[in-house]
Amino acid sequence: MQVFAILPAAGLGTRMAGPQPKQFQALNGLPILIHSLRAFAAVPRVTAIYVAVRAPDVDRVQAQVAEYGLADRVRVVEGGDNRQESVSHALAALAAEADDIVLVHDAVRPLIDAATIDRTIDAVIEFGAAIVGLPAVDTIKQVERTAHGALITATIPREFIVLAQTPQGFRYELLKTAFAEAMADGFIGTDEASVVERAGLPVAVVHGSQVNLKITQPGDLELAEFYLRQRGR
Repeated sequence: MQVFAILPAAGLGTRMAGPQPKQFQALNGLPILIHSLRAFAAVPRVTAIYVAVRAPDVDRVQAQVAEYGLADRVRVVEGGDNRQESVSHALAALAAEADDIVLVHDAVRPLIDAATIDRTIDAVIEFGAAIVGLPAVDTIKQVERTAHGALITATIPREFIVLAQTPQGFRYELLKTAFAEAMADGFIGTDEASVVERAGLPVAVVHGSQVNLKITQPGDLELAEFYLRQRGR
């Protein structure tokens, strides 16, 4: 059984201030993307890592992968116009068997740890599909959007809510089939799990961590740097 990791990194990161997409911005002296790639390269069970980037960034990322000693584990492929297309392009490049495992991880979650990756792999072996998630700690309100703002329509019990993180893992054939069905129907999911859920397949949840944050705005960089300093101790 092989385990493949896919990191879609073709986004422009419009919510993040800066001269370049957030996955290429520096975190503790290294591009955020390199931190994420290194995390998966450090897991012996991961066979190969595929990173999907915009066409103009392919050469740049290949050079970074070589510079940081990851060329033997990482393959760079051209991404698409959205996350789902980027993952589809990477899936098409895999030399995988039906029961192999595919992990999809946000390129801008650089603090993912090896233990969580291993737990996700184990959950996919048991259930066929699994995501990393956190229980909600705040009260969850459902709202209706109006011209004058949001109006609460319901309070959703927290025990029914999980905040999705990545990696999200699936048996290769299961994910490939779900993606093909979604493409045929013109469905675009918010994450891989939503595509698999749409196909009527169960998805398990692996407990995540607050440290596994997604860097989306400038303040997140400062928090990530703090967590890195804590790890260094």
